[in-house]
Amino acid sequence: MKNTIITIDGPSGTGKSTVARVVAKKLGFLFLDTGALYRAAALAVDMQHADINNNAICGQIISQIDICFLGGKVLLNRRDITSDIRSNHISSLASKIAVHPTVRKKLLDVQRSFALKRSLVIEGRDTGSIVFPDADIKLFLDASLQERARRRHLELKTKRMDIAYNKVLKDMEKRDQRDASRVHSPLIIPEHAFVVDTTHMTLDGVIQEVMKIIRERLAD
Repeated sequence: MKNTIITIDGPSGTGKSTVARVVAKKLGFLFLDTGALYRAAALAVDMQHADINNNAICGQIISQIDICFLGGKVLLNRRDITSDIRSNHISSLASKIAVHPTVRKKLLDVQRSFALKRSLVIEGRDTGSIVFPDADIKLFLDASLQERARRRHLELKTKRMDIAYNKVLKDMEKRDQRDASRVHSPLIIPEHAFVVDTTHMTLDGVIQEVMKIIRERLAD
């Protein structure tokens, strides 16, 4: 039997990871966090003090590392980096290395390999457009820039990271521009995707709406 693939795309701060994780648990599917995948790759490049603007160097570093997900943790060469990749610095670097073709090719292969094993819910920025263009169900979560920055700022504060809201807002705006304008795999609304604007929705409300869409589609 063919494994079911559900993609959830959208810009930073829309709650993709949390929603995808909960939905995957409810369905009994594997949850694949591509944001964590790219942040782990960015951390690997950062640890080597390499030039993040060099396509060849970034690709070479990433081709030599092992990234895996185990028990809710992210491992880089068997080392737990779950907390390390949540900083604003690594998040920004992830967006910068994501423009490189060598990086995207390496991580594309990693993402697709998971679908051979079991049904999955995968979230990111190009999962429904590039990684799995033939996914069974595609969703796109969105929200205003200000609301997304507010959520991200609150997340950082709860982790005791001292960073001003205006800096978070500006960093997110720059990331949006990079994600939407990059030549390879830009952030777009995938064809046939269901769009959910989460700006004025609670997390529970978003999950309920997403599950409603998925159940209706699976029933068909």
